[in-house]
Amino acid sequence: MRTEIHLPLDLERQRLLFGTNDGNFRLLKAGLGVSLVARKGRLLIDGDEAAVGRALNIVERMLEAIDKGQAYVAEELSTLMERQGEEAERCRTPGTVFTDRLRIAARSPNQGEYIRRIRENGLVFGLGPAGSGKTYLAVACAVEALRYGEVKRLVLTRPAVEAGEHLGFLPGDMREKVDPYLKPIYDALDDMISRRQLASHVENGILEVAPLAYMRGRTLARSFVILDEAQNTTPGQMKMLLTRLGEQSRCVVTGDLTQIDLAASREGSGLIHAVSILEGIPDVSVMRLSGEDIVRHPLVRRIVAAYDRDSRDEAEEEGGRKARA
Repeated sequence: MRTEIHLPLDLERQRLLFGTNDGNFRLLKAGLGVSLVARKGRLLIDGDEAAVGRALNIVERMLEAIDKGQAYVAEELSTLMERQGEEAERCRTPGTVFTDRLRIAARSPNQGEYIRRIRENGLVFGLGPAGSGKTYLAVACAVEALRYGEVKRLVLTRPAVEAGEHLGFLPGDMREKVDPYLKPIYDALDDMISRRQLASHVENGILEVAPLAYMRGRTLARSFVILDEAQNTTPGQMKMLLTRLGEQSRCVVTGDLTQIDLAASREGSGLIHAVSILEGIPDVSVMRLSGEDIVRHPLVRRIVAAYDRDSRDEAEEEGGRKARA
């Protein structure tokens, strides 16, 4: 089935659309498998229905940029066409995340479901043990959302909770003090974005990796926000972060409820509290990953299972003591 689309096109728009020596024109025809003809102030796009749809989408994006005073060069157009092809592939492979450097596929059904929920919900809680992919996949989805223009900024944050040490006594300036807490996020980003692009994103404010305390008083619009190690937040800190979300923002909160490092307090973990009051609210999803989703060394899965058994045994013994008392 062939389809023909007519678009208004004056001479100046035609010149910018087709590019120097009609370079863009030739790329569009070769890359999309359609016929493009400029005639009497109109652009005619002819071809099979799917190809015409792809061509129309790209031409409309190009014309929108031209009307804003920006014009595509051949290299930019090639990238746009490649991204469009990837967007179609994303629809066909819902369990795969497309980042700049890697295509990251879910390695368990739960991980695939986690990816789907992140793409479809404004707020997702990713709960699970070490190695289950909760943080890595969240970072991948954030990089993908930035890559395809779904958000304008990435904000990745963690609480700086000390395990026996205090930030004030660590050497270095504030960045040197807090970077060790954020290294798992940097490690994930290093897999997905080139070093040069990562540095550019940080310099231009497109990517921010910062301790949770730095989020106070902010409004985060058009942002993909990740709060990692959220089991170590207080309810007040959690509320502060979640109420920072602005227009067209998305948030993933990750944590392992078996590894709470907070000092004993009456407040308890903000992650436990948030899940208990927010689960079931529209556009909020709670995804529980398990030991079956662990993708690190096989030994890690066995270690987690052993600790889980020990925790259950302790709980049963405690219950028995209370029953006898």
